[in-house]
Amino acid sequence: MQSFYDVQQLLKQYGIIIYFKDEHDTLEMMNQELKSLHEAHIITNEQFIQARLILNQRKMGKL
Repeated sequence: MQSFYDVQQLLKQYGIIIYFKDEHDTLEMMNQELKSLHEAHIITNEQFIQARLILNQRKMGKL
């Protein structure tokens, strides 16, 4: 997983498609959904950490 698109595709595998007009809201909801998938042991620690890193980098780039 190397891009925002890859994170979107990971979530899409589990039927989760997130889009808000405000990108900050989109990133926050994606983070919440990733946390839920991780807590339910649906995604691995590595997938969770990598996806969160990508989302955080995107969020920092928008500040």
